[in-house]
Amino acid sequence: MMEVTNYHNDKVRRQDRLLDEAKATELLRSGEYGTLSMSCPDEGAYGIPVNYVWDGDQSLYVHCAPVGRKLQCMEKEPRVSFCVVGKTNVLSDKFTTEYESIVLQCTAHRGLSDAERMKALSLLLDKYSPHDKAVGMKYAEKSFHRTEIIRLQVTEWSGKCKRMMVE
Repeated sequence: MMEVTNYHNDKVRRQDRLLDEAKATELLRSGEYGTLSMSCPDEGAYGIPVNYVWDGDQSLYVHCAPVGRKLQCMEKEPRVSFCVVGKTNVLSDKFTTEYESIVLQCTAHRGLSDAERMKALSLLLDKYSPHDKAVGMKYAEKSFHRTEIIRLQVTEWSGKCKRMMVE
């Protein structure tokens, strides 16, 4: 499996909380969902949690309806941010939270070929419904005409974590 290039932690303010690239890559692969954040000219910012799948290279895929606010925002401004949060642990007596997260800067692409769209749906099924893939592929084919796929092309990304020492 390839790794996403352009992993840079130099812009992370807390250099003592860096998530190493191997752990960040695993979080990208295994994360359950991410928050897609967009700037919508004339509307302000918009963020929404979505399921996603990483292709093992430079792209994430998100599926949605063929119309909606996120697509309108991306048409006006295709540069987006995507955040995945992994394990968290609130330490109430220490007034802090342990966490791990990655933030990806991406360019959103629509109008993908039918082959790329179907490949993305297959990857999503591999991730979220591996035991029901055959039925899922039939469903994907049946609903293909009303399903939009967005490719988020990663331009750069970083990772951060906080782990407390056990006393």
